[in-house]
Amino acid sequence: MKLLEGAYDLHVHSAPDVLPRLMDDLEMGERITACKMGGYAIKSHYFCTAERAQLIRQLYPDCDAVGTVTLNSAVGGINPTAVEMAGRAGAKLVWFPTCDNTHERKHVFNGDPNKKLPYWAQILIEMDKEGISAPTVDILDEQGHLTEDTISVLDILAKQNMILATSHLSHEETFALVKEAHTRGVKNIIITHVDFPTTFYAIEEQLELAGYGAVMEHCYTTWATGKVDIATSIAQIKALGPERVIIATDLGQKQSIYPDQGMEAYAQKLLEAGISEEAVRQMCVYNQRMLLGK
Repeated sequence: MKLLEGAYDLHVHSAPDVLPRLMDDLEMGERITACKMGGYAIKSHYFCTAERAQLIRQLYPDCDAVGTVTLNSAVGGINPTAVEMAGRAGAKLVWFPTCDNTHERKHVFNGDPNKKLPYWAQILIEMDKEGISAPTVDILDEQGHLTEDTISVLDILAKQNMILATSHLSHEETFALVKEAHTRGVKNIIITHVDFPTTFYAIEEQLELAGYGAVMEHCYTTWATGKVDIATSIAQIKALGPERVIIATDLGQKQSIYPDQGMEAYAQKLLEAGISEEAVRQMCVYNQRMLLGK
């Protein structure tokens, strides 16, 4: 863990949340402080976490908790007002749609009766039975152009110097979004778990996105749960170089390990693959601090 002193995990699912979680923010603050990491980003699919992050920073001064907002239906989808208010409340990271994106919904609800559904999908099924709508959220109009609200959100991100995370968008959406974000002065862009099945980007695609200033996020859970071979992830990381990669965990599920443990496990895999300690720190500490303006 000494190698990870000052590190940030920018993809943590902590409680309180609608979904069951392994730990709450109080426990996470304690763990970050104890292992001398720098901080973590609080991700919720449904709520802005800026207020939670502020309380954790006050309770644990050595834990830089990062507030975020995810543009799913619960906050009105691609809602410029929600993004503006999140930024004013101190949120640093804006996730584009995850479970409510059309691309993600089609992948999860693919008609396979034997498919194991994620917990959020069960919530959607329950809501549908009760007649409660959770509409899909898209960023492109019928002509394939970014919607006006999406453009407005990009301008707010640029104005407030917030981080854009592509989440579970389709490739078509991601490329359109990243190109326009670059044009409009959004300086901090994360391509979310680039080796995840629903968002898998080839190395050539990642290099193209990196040309617009984006960094590629690799998460512990993707290979740890068998969704990708760790060798594939390592190959992508080596091809992009440490200056264009961040390591995160996507942890918080009740059956999993803690995020700080996931960061340590990923760092060990990188070292075993011949990646230098300084490169590991680049991907776990320096790049995250750059994104956060530290």
